[in-house]
Amino acid sequence: MGLLKAGNAEYQHGTHTIPAHGRQRRAELAKGQAPFAVLVGCSDSRVPPELLFGRGLGELFIVRNAGNTVDTTALGSIEYGVGVLGCPLVVVLGHEGCGAVAAAMQVVERNGTFPGVIGEMVQPIVPAVLAARHEDGKISLDDAVVANARRVARRLHTQSPVLQAAINQQRLKIVAARYDLDDGDVTWFEDV
Repeated sequence: MGLLKAGNAEYQHGTHTIPAHGRQRRAELAKGQAPFAVLVGCSDSRVPPELLFGRGLGELFIVRNAGNTVDTTALGSIEYGVGVLGCPLVVVLGHEGCGAVAAAMQVVERNGTFPGVIGEMVQPIVPAVLAARHEDGKISLDDAVVANARRVARRLHTQSPVLQAAINQQRLKIVAARYDLDDGDVTWFEDV
């Protein structure tokens, strides 16, 4: 996690350098990959994991979809990253202003509906939105974003025998995080 934190600090301050990504690095990676983290992030175009953590080709095994949720395909990808590639870290990254979480809030607050399968896509986020509801019934988008990232990270602890085995053998840590669009800062939640 130290590499991610350091890379994010450099990104925030504009002091990051572009990691190796040229012909030589591509040739090295053609022989195989050994990423050091699985990152479950949102599809949002403003949240490119390699850039905001200052990482290069072959360093992050990334699973992206709207709302950083984990379905069967995403879980299989995470298991591959941990069980086959040996990644010792899984980061579930939410972000400020997440449209998928905002859509789930519309479902909760106004019984919102969406075209196509968008409604089905946001359903897994609804429990996190409900958990973020304050006593007065109000829900903050940012609180819901954090609740969603933390909920997904917590579920990964119990959802997969592959991940459970790695955790029990002290070969895996799963954390949640939140990215701030304005200042580029990542806040970490290690206590999931």
